[in-house]
Parts: sequence; C-alpha cells; structure tokens
Amino acid sequence: MSRKKRREPSHTGKPIGSWAIAAVAVLVLIFALAAATFLYEAGDVGPSPDDTAPRQAALASEHSPSLGDPRARVHIVEFLDPACGTCARFYPMVKQWMKEVPDDLRLSVRHLAFHTGADYAVRVLEASRAQDKYWETLETLLATQERWVRNHVVIQDQVLPAIAGVGLDIDRLLFDMTSDEITRRIERDKRDAVYLQIRATPEYFVNGRSLPSFGPQQLLDLIREELGKSVE
Repeated sequence: MSRKKRREPSHTGKPIGSWAIAAVAVLVLIFALAAATFLYEAGDVGPSPDDTAPRQAALASEHSPSLGDPRARVHIVEFLDPACGTCARFYPMVKQWMKEVPDDLRLSVRHLAFHTGADYAVRVLEASRAQDKYWETLETLLATQERWVRNHVVIQDQVLPAIAGVGLDIDRLLFDMTSDEITRRIERDKRDAVYLQIRATPEYFVNGRSLPSFGPQQLLDLIREELGKSVE
C-alpha cells in the first residue's frame, strides 16, 4: 500500500501545553505497540540473533510427538504439513539417518496446515496420539498422499479411508479430533511458526540451528556437523 504524504500543520504561534505533549507521547506509544503486534502476527517480525531464550522456547516442543532417545546428542525439530509432497519425500531420508545412528538422533514433529484443508489431516494426526498410533498414522498419510491430496488440496473424505489399515478406533478418533487440547497444540505450533518466520514446509532445526539453505544434503551436513560438535 502506497504511503500518502501527510500535510504538515500550519504554525499558529500558540505554545503547546504540557498536557498536549503528554497526550501525543501516549498516542505514539500506543501506535508503536499496535504496529509491532500486527507485524508479529503477520509474520514480518521474527527472532533477532539476541532472542536466544524466546527462540529456544519456540523450539522446545515438549507437547510434540518425538521419536528417538530423549538424551540423544542431536535433536531435529521439523515443522511438517501432512499434505506437503516435499515432507513426504524427506521423511524416509530422516528416518533412515536415525536408523544409522539410533542413539544419537531424536526427531520432534510440529504441525502446520499450509495446504488447503490440511487442518483436518493435522487433527487426525494429533488425535491418533491418544491411541499410541501417531507414527504409523503419519507414515501412512505421507505414503498415500496421492489418494487424499489433489492439486495441493486435501480431499477430506479420503483421509480416513487412506489410514484404514493403521488399526485406529475411528469413532474415538473423530471424537478426540474435536478436543480443546488438540486445538491448543495446533495453535501453539502456529504461534511458534510465526515467531520463527516459517513460510514453507518442511522446515528443520538441528539443535536449534536452521538450514543455511534448503535441501537434503544441507540437512545431512548440518546433522553431521552437530554430531561432530557433540563429541569434541
């Protein structure tokens, strides 16, 4: 949006009272706070290099599903959209790397719904955790994307048929999908993604470090670098 040039007030020669100065100062402060809040919520303001504590809090992910030893030397946090094709291609690679060094890598998954209708699939994933079938559900959804994602849009009535073989109690799943706890988890992931300025999936953080540029080799190099650090 273009900025219109403001007209400068004419000089009347009348002094400005102290109450008027104070009022102007308060208005300026209110405007600045409102602008900062708007930019943060729009994703245009993110962590600065000095925001170590808030950044770590945004990546903590204690509420998120986690795979691997909690004491692992390297912790990978992934922001994932279950309808994302690139996420489906990356997941088997990360899983294979974890098999190669099972004691050293841990993966935590955060959920984002960037694709149209993906919020339904995210709720399915979150609800599957109550039946201890999260990872089976995730892997099945990623492997069957062609059945329930068309032209980057989720076909909602095809999601549950795609995971029929996982062994979920569907009635319980549908009930759990509406829970306030799942809504809180989803909102937490969204807020942290805004703070971290995540605009696409998958997005990875390795021991809190983001990728210098996106790609499988870049991710593997960062993992290796962190593994090397931890034994120095």
